[in-house]
Amino acid sequence: MPFMIPARPSTKALWQDADFRRLWLGQTASQLGAQTCQIILPLITVVALNADAQQLGLLRSVQQAPILLLSLFAGAWVDRRRARTVMVVADFGRAAALAVVPVAYLLGLLGMPLLVLVAFLIGALSVYFDVAYQALLVRLVDRDRLAQGNGVLEGSRSAAQIAGPALGGAMASLLAAPIAIMGSAFFFALSFLSIRRIRRVEPLPEPTARQAHQGLRFVIGDPSLRAVGISSALFQFSFAALMTVYLLFLPRTLHLPGAAVGLVLAATGPGALVGSLLSALLPRRFGYGPVLVSAAVLADGVMLVVPALHGSSAVTIAALMAVNFLFGVFSQLVDVTVVTVRQAITPIPLQGRVVATINFVGMGLTPLGSLLGGYLAGALGPRTGLLLTAVALALSPLFMALSPLARLGKDLPGTAGH
Repeated sequence: MPFMIPARPSTKALWQDADFRRLWLGQTASQLGAQTCQIILPLITVVALNADAQQLGLLRSVQQAPILLLSLFAGAWVDRRRARTVMVVADFGRAAALAVVPVAYLLGLLGMPLLVLVAFLIGALSVYFDVAYQALLVRLVDRDRLAQGNGVLEGSRSAAQIAGPALGGAMASLLAAPIAIMGSAFFFALSFLSIRRIRRVEPLPEPTARQAHQGLRFVIGDPSLRAVGISSALFQFSFAALMTVYLLFLPRTLHLPGAAVGLVLAATGPGALVGSLLSALLPRRFGYGPVLVSAAVLADGVMLVVPALHGSSAVTIAALMAVNFLFGVFSQLVDVTVVTVRQAITPIPLQGRVVATINFVGMGLTPLGSLLGGYLAGALGPRTGLLLTAVALALSPLFMALSPLARLGKDLPGTAGH
């Protein structure tokens, strides 16, 4: 879940660190590559290969499967290796995998099996890159500047979430989608060139198996953290199903061009920035529990508008952008509030392991959600499938309302320092 950490005043000193600048440039380019790729790969499947709903669901499921299969292993693996080396290999691998797509397209060899293989490789290498860049920041930046460094990197992630979908849609609109994917490969290559220039030698911690299990035991044993994990899993499963249908609904049912699809999806980004601002004000005024439940209801409820839309007129596009903007506002408010709750409950020595555990639990079911979305769209049609998956999103706020999270007040448990 994204969390904007406030920057400390010593920004100038941090920017004077050449290795940090290289990390920041590489991470920014990598995020743009990942965001544009998430739009262009499905468009290749739908537009260039004329794939059906089940094939689109399979592609998205395969790309997300490494989150379930590799996340916990990647965390332990990266902790025993040079994070810079892991990132460089991941960038090179992703750029090379994407470069295969236009070559195969021009030779008339592009098909679903190749695209599924590329999607899995991109997903697997992205898991390793995302774990490694967070580990590398801790090894490059002094402890008193970690908040500042995290703020800069999370700002880049938010900017990429805004610009990436629009850029990916524009590239796919201007060029054939299999050729446009080279734009994503370019961003990964730029990240490779920047990160490989980092010169500082990293210290390597030595984690133990016992440490790896402590985070899981702590999450299971705490009622609020357990509720966070379960509600996150319910949301991510339903949202993965919804997005699979959504990416089919926009070009096939509403007949939107690639640029319009990118513009619609990009509207979530500015909404997320507004949600981040609200997250600093509303929970302390109304209580963390009421804000969590009400924001989740609003975020998920607004998606029920989408199945009712028809046509590709400017009014339809504007309505879709408004829906995505509001979804970005309220879902980001939920995300940041949940992260604040988790940080307050979790002792400092367990913060990293608890994050890894909740991410694993929360994101682990997304491949199955994507498969379900593809099945529903194929069996019932995109409009009906979209309605059912939007209704399924209500499972998460319903669980929150019945859990200890709903009873959290304006003051959180102060155990984070223990």
